[in-house]
Amino acid sequence: MVERIVLVAVILGCSVAALLWGRSSRRLLRASRRISQGPGASSDATFLARVSFDKDLHTTLLYGFIGLGALLIAVFGHSLYYLPFLFVFAPIGVSFRNAGRFLTAARLAEERSTIERRAEEVLAQEELAPLRWAARLAPAELPVIEGFEVGSVYEPGAGAMAGDFYDLFPTAGGRLAAVIGDVAGHGIEPSITAFQVKYLLRIFLRQYRDPAQAVEELNRLLSDQTRTEELVSLCVVVFDPGAGTMRYASAGHPPAWHWRQGEVSPLRSTGPLLTLMEDACYSSRELELGPQDVVLLYTDGLAEARAGESLFGEERVAGVLRREPGLDAQTLCKTVRDAAREFADQPFGDDVAILAVRRR
Repeated sequence: MVERIVLVAVILGCSVAALLWGRSSRRLLRASRRISQGPGASSDATFLARVSFDKDLHTTLLYGFIGLGALLIAVFGHSLYYLPFLFVFAPIGVSFRNAGRFLTAARLAEERSTIERRAEEVLAQEELAPLRWAARLAPAELPVIEGFEVGSVYEPGAGAMAGDFYDLFPTAGGRLAAVIGDVAGHGIEPSITAFQVKYLLRIFLRQYRDPAQAVEELNRLLSDQTRTEELVSLCVVVFDPGAGTMRYASAGHPPAWHWRQGEVSPLRSTGPLLTLMEDACYSSRELELGPQDVVLLYTDGLAEARAGESLFGEERVAGVLRREPGLDAQTLCKTVRDAAREFADQPFGDDVAILAVRRR
């Protein structure tokens, strides 16, 4: 009679202990899966979470098999076989005593894994945000424009987010507008301003035939809304293949370069930086546009590539165009970028945007 009471107690105790350890192991299994599936999961964190689960699972199975053994002995075994099972009451008692702590630890591990995974997802989004924002400001793929060949390069500098941008889009009368610009500073604020400038200029260039009028209207609007330290430089070129001309306006931007029949000439500034003066005046200039003419636009990060105290400079940009006018537009942009890289003895300190347009 005594042996049956002991065996029944062992069976019940092992069953409850196995249940407790099983609940803990189940929580740890969920935690280990969350950690391993997280975007920034490390091998050490995954290993430790898995080991914790394996330990609890081992204990669960151990109690389960002991309970099963006691059950088999109670049904088929000798009356004295129950004596070794008396020692099982020690770990059973420990399990009962610490059951609350075990379950609390497992719950905390599960909750922590959830919090860490959410934090990793937020960090991953923060890492992707500048890249996605830059893709809006300086898209890698440009639209196909009939009668023109276009290319572009964007090279991020040291800042997390940039104010460099470029744009290319058709306007009324079969014309094509090419824009490049740079908002002073780094971080989210200049990037937001660059985004506003890019798309406001689309509206104004469709509204005004003369790019200088569009730039003046943009300057008035920005001067009312933008902080004064966020100066903006930009260059706008409107190509009119029907008339065989191009008209440009530049607000304090580094000179774009125009290759025509073996000659390279600058498209220099026609007005001050945007937001510098609310009532600033801008003018536009019209030039002939023939077949195979090339216009190369860029931001100041390219010309400011450094080798010691020397800058790559605007003339070296022109020199590449002068030597390689026959390159396709995309290859030309990469060649200019690579020339600045080879010249510099350090990585670009500022973002670099390059845009090339060739009339076919």
